[in-house]
Amino acid sequence: MADPPVAVPRTRTVRLVTALLAVLLAASGCASAGADGPTVRLAQFPWSAAKLTNAILGEVVAAHPELGVGRLKTIQVGPATAWAGAQRGDVDALTEVAMPNQSELAAKAEDRIELVHPTYSGAEQGWYVPSYAVEPGGPLAGLTGVTQLNDYADALGHRLVDSDPSFLTTEYNAKRLAGYRLDLEQVTSSEAAQIAELRRAYERRQPILVYLYRPHYIFEELALTKLTEPTPAREDCYTTGDGACAMPAYSAWTAASPDLARTSPGFAAMLRRFELPLADVEQMLQRVDVDNEDVEVVARDYVAAHPDRVRQWVGAGA
Repeated sequence: MADPPVAVPRTRTVRLVTALLAVLLAASGCASAGADGPTVRLAQFPWSAAKLTNAILGEVVAAHPELGVGRLKTIQVGPATAWAGAQRGDVDALTEVAMPNQSELAAKAEDRIELVHPTYSGAEQGWYVPSYAVEPGGPLAGLTGVTQLNDYADALGHRLVDSDPSFLTTEYNAKRLAGYRLDLEQVTSSEAAQIAELRRAYERRQPILVYLYRPHYIFEELALTKLTEPTPAREDCYTTGDGACAMPAYSAWTAASPDLARTSPGFAAMLRRFELPLADVEQMLQRVDVDNEDVEVVARDYVAAHPDRVRQWVGAGA
């Protein structure tokens, strides 16, 4: 999730986005070769689950030339830039598309690329605090929901520690702070910096408020409590609404250009069957982000350990 909002994505000119994607394409990584087929340009969002998903696809493509892909070329981009490229036909597929977070971006590109299948569903997102902080005697004792946060603003240093500014949820969080009229500053940085700050607070048993989403390795490492919301998620909350509502649970989708069905029909068909259990993703993320194992090794191990699932993806025997 995938996906998450603080800085509103800025409008880019076509010339700027085109130049940026050209640089990214030149510097992007490529998965191992599969068939003697075309290169598929695969967007890779700046969170670990996206890198892991693409690495798994790369392992499958390399082992199954019948899928009709010569190689996967990954392009490191944020959601807004990725969908701009997809709209112009510069990207063939996207994975880890967080829905409904990216629904507006997807709608703008629907004539060039389409959502084909969810990889996993039911992923939560929202604002979390360390569980020790809300225990009796803790610095945030009594805190259960977001509407209480002004009462605890001093203890929290008047800060919401958010993640990468390129995440769409960064924009949502900005609207949530305003909608709930909270006396908190939204602090964004890289996700790595955010998690480092969370770990430091945890080690010192200090209070901290962070935006987080699942799947994420940090839930395998730290005990965290999600704050409750007075208003359920609703479709218009972050567009025409005031932002004072829960962040929706989301699904991670794969999107692909209809042209893939012509150039690499086997791969296009596989994307319509590609699914990963959410629990499996978090376990793999712990190996990648906590144990510092190489993502390609983790992906290779997963593919080797789940041959029946891989056969289902590639349609063997179908």
